[in-house]
Amino acid sequence: MAVSFHIIVEGNPAILYASRNGAPAKVLPRLNRFLETFWQERDTAGEYCDTPECLLAQVIVRFGFEICEDDFSNLRVGLKYYPDVDYLYLIAPDFKVSVWVPEDAYRQDPSIGLKGCRQESAVTLQS
Repeated sequence: MAVSFHIIVEGNPAILYASRNGAPAKVLPRLNRFLETFWQERDTAGEYCDTPECLLAQVIVRFGFEICEDDFSNLRVGLKYYPDVDYLYLIAPDFKVSVWVPEDAYRQDPSIGLKGCRQESAVTLQS
């Protein structure tokens, strides 16, 4: 069964959607490894402006490459939330990744975003 998900970068209106491989056991280890590298590279380069924009771009390219098995047909970027997602992953500026699960309110009106979801967990990365 396909497990769809969104990745949301706080401060960026664009939303990543992937139609498969979205279970926390698959996403979190990869996402955490990617984010640790991203934050280290940003610190080393001394770059702190446009972080939400840079982060989402790199999530799409680098992380997207890891989660797409044979093609990129399951990957989309847009401004709307999809009603069928199983999980939403929020990347906050304080190095936290939180996992959200849609509830009925979200399913009926996905435009409400995280307001229609319950938080399942949060993971703090070492910076």
